[in-house]
This record gives sequence, C-alpha cells and structure tokens, in this order.
Amino acid sequence: MLVKWIRCTVVDRRGFERGQRKWAGLLGEPGFRGQGGGWSRGRPGVAHTFAFWESRAFYDSFMARSYDRLATAQSGTFKDRQAKLFDYRFDVKTGFEPRFSDADLVRVAHCRVHEERAEHFTLMQEKVWNPAMAGSPGMIRGLFGEAPGSEFLVLSMWLSAAEHGKYRTERVERLALRAQTEADVASLTGDIVELEPSWTV
Repeated sequence: MLVKWIRCTVVDRRGFERGQRKWAGLLGEPGFRGQGGGWSRGRPGVAHTFAFWESRAFYDSFMARSYDRLATAQSGTFKDRQAKLFDYRFDVKTGFEPRFSDADLVRVAHCRVHEERAEHFTLMQEKVWNPAMAGSPGMIRGLFGEAPGSEFLVLSMWLSAAEHGKYRTERVERLALRAQTEADVASLTGDIVELEPSWTV
C-alpha cells in the first residue's frame, strides 16, 4: 500500500473546504483505498490530508489521468504545499484500514533517520513503540511507512485528544530512552490533526 501525506497552509478557508469535497471524485479510481484529513491543532491554517492507494502503479496512473481535474477546484486556496509518498511497512496495533469515521484525531510523525541507524529505528518501532501505542485504550489503529533516504512516517488514529494526551504524558520520555530514539533520529517533525468528517472519501 502507498501512503500520500500532504501538508499545506490555507489562505482561503472556505474555498479550500469547498475544493476538498470535490475529492469525492476519487471514489471511482482503480486502486484508491481511502482519504481523510483535517486541521492542525497547533498551527492555525495548516491542513493535512492522507490518501491511500493499493500500489504505486495505481497512484501513478491516477496522477497521469485524473489528478489535474480534481485539483483545480482548490487552486489558489493554499500555499507551501508539501507532498510525500511512503510505502506501507507494517501496522501499528493490528489490521490497519484507511478508515477515518471512527477517529477524531490523527497523530503524524515524520522522522529522518541516520542511514546506518535505519534498521535499529525500524526494530525499535516494532519492539518498543508499537506495543506501547497498541496498549493505549484510545489508540484505534496506525501504520509505519518508509520512503527512500531513510525517511519514515508513523501515523496513528485516536478516539479523542484526551486519550492521546494520556498516552503522551505517561510514556513518551521513558520509551524514547529505551528505544535510543535520539541516536537514531536526525530530525523529527510531527503534528496532531483534528479530522474533518466532510474531507473523508
């Protein structure tokens, strides 16, 4: 599965949201698995969307044929757009599906990892972080993805901000020490995204 993460700064909120609803046109596309997104909790005006495709071939075919037709509706409503593609590697918890209807919040972490530490980083994600997140009652599902150049994406869906807050305060520092995160990670950026139900496709 291919994961596309898009982040941008919105300059015309109403126009952007109107355009966002046009992405419902993705539904008939071969290989399309789902899309959702929302607004950053910490950065006013920043929007995130997450799209899922069965494979790179289906995605490339869509980009060549239909992307421009759907994207024009949002033209001029945002700036600083960044889009990244990741290959799905494994679930965080079990049975990841690109569904957004049962979650209020998505936590996204984008890690650039020292090349020689990429294997260790992946192992720690499986052995330390995954069990900790999976054991948090409010965490519904998530995934771990990889892009060329030792870049990784950790995406987790949560029932509510309160549940995510409980997980953060209790565990993160202790887990980071155990996983030697500081030695692995060159840079880490992340965000907490409040999902907008009308953006779900």
